[in-house]
Amino acid sequence: MTPIIDVTDLTRTYGSFTAVDSISFRVERGSLFAFLGPNGAGKSTTISVLTTLAPAQSGSVTYSIIDEDPRLLGRDDAAIRSRIGVVFQDSLLDRPLSVRANLATRARWYGVDSIDDVCHVLRLDDLLPRTYGALSGGQRRRVDIARALLASPEILFLDEPTTGLDPQSRRLVWDAITSLREDLGVTVFLSTHDMDEAERADHVEIIDHGRIIASGTPAQLRAAYSRDRVLLRGPTSLEVALEDAGITWTRVRDVIEVTVADSAEAWSIINDHQGLIWDFEVSHGTMDDVFLNLTGTNLRED
Repeated sequence: MTPIIDVTDLTRTYGSFTAVDSISFRVERGSLFAFLGPNGAGKSTTISVLTTLAPAQSGSVTYSIIDEDPRLLGRDDAAIRSRIGVVFQDSLLDRPLSVRANLATRARWYGVDSIDDVCHVLRLDDLLPRTYGALSGGQRRRVDIARALLASPEILFLDEPTTGLDPQSRRLVWDAITSLREDLGVTVFLSTHDMDEAERADHVEIIDHGRIIASGTPAQLRAAYSRDRVLLRGPTSLEVALEDAGITWTRVRDVIEVTVADSAEAWSIINDHQGLIWDFEVSHGTMDDVFLNLTGTNLRED
């Protein structure tokens, strides 16, 4: 199947600084695509280019929109803009106006007669009379997504959609994103540095210092860039027994941690030392491990 977005050798510079350095990737139609990286890695710059807000210096981006000829970024920008929706970290809506007034105003810009369908999908009916600025963070995010969906886009770009939200609000936003994919077939391009969000994706591209450094499904990335661990609790003699067996371990408070290649090695260690083990847990590698192993542990500033 032809990808809905095909990016080849895309580069974007600001003076002598290269923000995006010859990156290539494909976004499959109907997928949840995660663009993962630390602050300053090039995520937002890439989205700005893909959404026609900033020009590329070199490379190509092709959009394969249903029932239309392929659209080329830089040549068919107006056609591309008509088929995408974008939700940035900072809202574009007016805080003093009601949700209904905000959405109705934007709907008229797009020539859309009714906001009912999009409000139904995102469960906004009860929020319509309320002032946008008085909503919770999660509620505002859902309204922001509704604004981006008014023109019935085939692709929805979400730039850090749940940053700063509490767990309940995050869940509501993700329920909305899931509904969009299942009910409307929208392709979702997610820019994030949140590992839980990346775990939900069909495909992940990891960018750092403007370059793609890894890609694959979450399972593929965990297998390649993380290790399983077995967590053991037991007496001091357990530590001695592990050392005698040539097993490297570390202690974190009252837990002995052993890094293993896979679950089979974990069970081998447990079986060989079961008489000394009080309690155990096998912990699989996570996207946090993948992220830190690939990008390092130093804090990045925006």
